[in-house]
Amino acid sequence: MSDGFEIAVYFQSSWAILSTIGIGNVLFGLTVVGITDLSPVSLIPIITSASGAVANGLCYYYNFGRYPIANSAAASAVADVLWMVQEAGISFYSYAILVRILRSRDRMVFITTFWFLIVTIFALRMAILVFRVKVIFTSDSDLRTTINELHIGYFASIALVECLSAFFLIRKFTKAEKISREASLKSTLFQHLMRSTEIRLATLAIIGITRAVVYFFQPSVQNSTTLTSQIDHFFYTLECLFPMMIL
Repeated sequence: MSDGFEIAVYFQSSWAILSTIGIGNVLFGLTVVGITDLSPVSLIPIITSASGAVANGLCYYYNFGRYPIANSAAASAVADVLWMVQEAGISFYSYAILVRILRSRDRMVFITTFWFLIVTIFALRMAILVFRVKVIFTSDSDLRTTINELHIGYFASIALVECLSAFFLIRKFTKAEKISREASLKSTLFQHLMRSTEIRLATLAIIGITRAVVYFFQPSVQNSTTLTSQIDHFFYTLECLFPMMIL
């Protein structure tokens, strides 16, 4: 009877809604792949959505479930890895496009900077993982301040990755549009690509910047009822919906 109650509570929580969004994105992505062709670009939104779906379920598990501490710590660690896949992985959509269209010096600068930021994101997320596990085992609330500070650097790095991709993509489209005008060709396609790229990447950059700022004002002991956590939850929900824009 208690198990049924736990399931009912879960599906009335925001974590279940976020997981369901991820599952829906995965199913929609598989439908698109079935209609078109399987490619690395089409796999990115599917993988990131699946990661987010599992991570949010695990978050509910270790935050609200009554389970052994070791189980909660393991769930927290796996969730942190999957959140990194979801939040940083979406940047590889632009990466997959740019490595094909950039040449010589631009390509080298982009790849070097991109991977430097990805390594930075990985290091920060692993630090968050370690400190979060320590909090579960020791209940040391002072570590939560450190976790918030690490999140600021983490989300700022994600925003920088998106700004980097936006810069190279928009510059490439601008050059292509200029060439098409000089050749008296219609530039409607390039205008569409530029606008969609600007909106798509600006959205991700705004999400990253906003979440970094929000974590700056988070209290040391996070509470889902605070204004800052609600704002963060809202922008994370937008991030979960984002893969639908690129399917």
